[in-house]
Amino acid sequence: MTPNLSVIIPVYNEEEGLQALFDRLYPALDRLGVMYEVIFVNDGSRDASPRILAEQFHKRSDVTRVVLFDGNFGQHRAILAGFAHSRGERIVTLDADLQNPPEDIATLLAEMDKGFDYVGSIRRQRNDSWWRHVASRAMNGLRERITGITMTDQGCMLRAYSRRIIDTINQCQEMHTFIPALAYQFSQNPTEVVVGHEERFAGESKYSLYSLIRLNFDLMTGFSIVPLQFFSMLGMAISLLSGVLVVILAARRLILGPEEGGLFTLFGIAFFLIGIALFGIGMLGEYTGRIYQEVRRRPRYMVAAVLEKKDD
Repeated sequence: MTPNLSVIIPVYNEEEGLQALFDRLYPALDRLGVMYEVIFVNDGSRDASPRILAEQFHKRSDVTRVVLFDGNFGQHRAILAGFAHSRGERIVTLDADLQNPPEDIATLLAEMDKGFDYVGSIRRQRNDSWWRHVASRAMNGLRERITGITMTDQGCMLRAYSRRIIDTINQCQEMHTFIPALAYQFSQNPTEVVVGHEERFAGESKYSLYSLIRLNFDLMTGFSIVPLQFFSMLGMAISLLSGVLVVILAARRLILGPEEGGLFTLFGIAFFLIGIALFGIGMLGEYTGRIYQEVRRRPRYMVAAVLEKKDD
């Protein structure tokens, strides 16, 4: 029978916290009183996570499925694999680190009962480091201005999607994308709810500052060409200002004659313009790199095995 709910959880080196996740997740789902399935996607873990997931599958094979990747392909691709294997009418994504309480899944489903087809979440009290707070706010503001996509807390994994949205996402073939933003674009009636946020039960975050910057580059270049348009307009403005500067310098040369001063000022202006040009070239490279990765049409991930109970 088709489950009403699919819960997708990407796993990467989470051996220390998986049992605690099981102890809270399954009772929370049992209390919902609906048919559900839990899909764990092991993203090439190098610790004992695959073995622990296999043991949990044998304990609760009636509601548990495990997708084992043949390598490490990243959290977003793990979620996409979960989407591809999900069967539920409603799909919820959840981190394995227990920073988002599994008990709050009921809150998201209650919003879907009101007619919303996509429910994002806002962490009530974030327990992250100060630099992640600052970086997150800056990236959120920049993303909203460039893409027009409004998400209060884009870093929270706990989200709920309707089957229609997931089916549409499964048709997309981008190598790099940002799933919450993609779902927001496909949604007809989105909303957000406040959920709890706890410290990691065990282990450490898999996201570094570079990973966060990389993720936001994918978001901006994957959903908007505004950065390219910005540098086009900036180039026009600089060209005009440079022309005016050349005219002024030529006039001073004719009127005042040769001048010794101002050389380092010109150097400063030149280095500033060179920096802008290099940044613009880098931005252009981001878009070109995305095209290069798409045209190769390599698989987004490779599945080594799927642990699931065969239907009778």
